[in-house]
Amino acid sequence: MAAADNAAIKSGISGETLMERAGAAIADAIVTRWGAMPVAVLCGPGNNGGDGFVVARLLKQAGWDVRLALLGTSDRLKGDAKIHAARWDGVISDLSPAILDGAELVVDALFGAGLSRPLDGAAKEVIAAIRSETCVAVDIPSGLHGDTGEILGYAADAMLTVTFFRKKPGHLLEPGRSKCGEVLLADIGIPASVIAKINPLQASNDPGIWKDHLPIIGPEHHKYNRGYAVIGGSSDMPGAAILAAAGARRAGAGMVTLTVPKESATIFRLSQPGAVVRTVRDTGTFTDIVEDDRVGAVLIGPGHGITVATRERTLTALRLKRPTVLDADSLTVFKETPELLFSSIEGPCVLTPHEGEFRMLFKSDGDKLTRARRAAEVSGAVIVLKGSDTVIAAPDGRAAINHNAFSWLATSGAGDVLAGIITGLLAQGMAPFEGAMAGVWMHGAAAAAHGPGLIAEDIPNLLPEILSKLYKDQ
Repeated sequence: MAAADNAAIKSGISGETLMERAGAAIADAIVTRWGAMPVAVLCGPGNNGGDGFVVARLLKQAGWDVRLALLGTSDRLKGDAKIHAARWDGVISDLSPAILDGAELVVDALFGAGLSRPLDGAAKEVIAAIRSETCVAVDIPSGLHGDTGEILGYAADAMLTVTFFRKKPGHLLEPGRSKCGEVLLADIGIPASVIAKINPLQASNDPGIWKDHLPIIGPEHHKYNRGYAVIGGSSDMPGAAILAAAGARRAGAGMVTLTVPKESATIFRLSQPGAVVRTVRDTGTFTDIVEDDRVGAVLIGPGHGITVATRERTLTALRLKRPTVLDADSLTVFKETPELLFSSIEGPCVLTPHEGEFRMLFKSDGDKLTRARRAAEVSGAVIVLKGSDTVIAAPDGRAAINHNAFSWLATSGAGDVLAGIITGLLAQGMAPFEGAMAGVWMHGAAAAAHGPGLIAEDIPNLLPEILSKLYKDQ
């Protein structure tokens, strides 16, 4: 946010004006949601506190019963915060839990996304006394690290968080995400020309980032050049590859070939009649299939088994430099030799580990965003570190944090469908980073569209409507 503020100020918008607009946006969000009631505004010593002074003034002008407490003294305020504090004509109380007595709503304007140390003293005491159903946070709940979502000792629980410019990682990554409640992104008039000059390496995974990269189908396309995907399957867990194939086909792949053992070919043919089922005896047979120049992407791993064959076929796909998605068993099979896997990745590749698989391959510590970025750099692949706050990271440092995952996705087979969706998009020519972002978002959107009771088999059939809306918005 500081970068956006500085760029806006350089463009001719004063910091004083930006602070007024921020406070007005917060006050507007409050008055449109609730009728007038006693409110306590908690102001910190920096710009977040300055926003709080604006909120307090505007709510008071709107007829609200407002009390305000400041951490520190007003003579220590600086810059724009000092200007707006001077415009507050009410009492400035010392910060203590007593300020909450009788308040039906609390505005937390103590600390913003720049906080880097744990809350202590009066700030911690007051935050600990706030009930989450009464708290509106300015920028981010006090006590959260804006870059990581980590709780710095203690953090407020908000029912509404109003932020500006764009969502920060702390709004999207757990446990911060669960602390923020509803996150409202308010427009405070920073010009698009200013925003365009700021290109942060991380962003919220929204369709605006990647929808222009979605494949376009023209009259010249047929099933092979529309997107040809090869997906490996096994006898022991055929359902995983069947689900992945459904995901790839519904994501738009024109042709899907399942490579399976001879003894299980019938179940694959019956379950995916629109796919081609090829029986493979050994890695040589698999190689012959993947060497076809029409193949646009390969998926290995779902239900494949932790076997020598899985390892060999993974290395074959990587050697041929086909766009490759590796999930589940094709990751676990390298748990003793991750360096071999990484050194073999020379072409487009996406790895889709959950937390346990990730820790088998990568030994990095730190927050989720940092770990995913390091893994992408080390492996040379796009990393999809799955969870309720899935992080998609590219080797060049770009990253996106997904925000539309619902707990209904915690069902067996959902990850197989996701791997298939990403494979289907890569087969159609999407680059790994954009394809992974799109696949993760579409996966979450499908869960949102279905609601409770979702099972993995439902997800592919929800994709056509989601894709139709995305193409309509292009």
